[in-house]
Amino acid sequence: MESFLLPSLVVLCASLLQACTGFGFAIMATPFLLFFYPPQTAIQLNIILSIALSLFMIPTVSRDLDRALLTRLIKGSVPGGFAGIGIFLYLDVALLKIVISVVILSLTALLILHFRIGQKNSRDYTAGTLSGLFTTSLGMPGVPLLLYFSGNSMDKTTLRSTTLGYFLFIYTVALAMQMVFASTNDTIWLTALTMLPALVVGMTLGQRLFRHINQEIFRYLTLTILSVTGLYLLLDSL
Repeated sequence: MESFLLPSLVVLCASLLQACTGFGFAIMATPFLLFFYPPQTAIQLNIILSIALSLFMIPTVSRDLDRALLTRLIKGSVPGGFAGIGIFLYLDVALLKIVISVVILSLTALLILHFRIGQKNSRDYTAGTLSGLFTTSLGMPGVPLLLYFSGNSMDKTTLRSTTLGYFLFIYTVALAMQMVFASTNDTIWLTALTMLPALVVGMTLGQRLFRHINQEIFRYLTLTILSVTGLYLLLDSL
């Protein structure tokens, strides 16, 4: 029972965070699911549950989508996705975690110091490429986007809805690529199914909490997510 409850608690907290901020499910879920499952299983569980979460939420937030931005992110994600599947299949995951954690912590420090990455169309494509790479390799597309958009003053409602739309696309592509180039099995899908109730509870609580989060609190939450993720990945790899 404990082996089922603890992963479900992780999923509940991660989906609550995602519903509040538009980010956070994979950033929280993937590292902690690695405590309970092998890396490829944890990553695929995260991808399947992220697709479910996006499908549940997108009808309620679609009116706030920035469709032009979403299109640029999607176009940029394609080359990154193919590069990431190579990492997923062949490269050392521990080394990748160290590199990613150092990048996350370095950029988070810059954001705390109010460093800004000005938003441009060309940079939107780059953010999409990096996000695609992170998705197919680690199942964590939110890290590049969170770093990019937290340096801009985008409205939190637009940010949450646009990233949800993007996640629905990129996670679906990532799952298809992993099923073609790697493998999946019935156990992973059944485990994901048992975690759906926790995901729905967390999503419902997060949507209610979202109404009470102002822009400044939103910024502090994103910086906290990045800091905790970077530290966790670094310590877990040492």
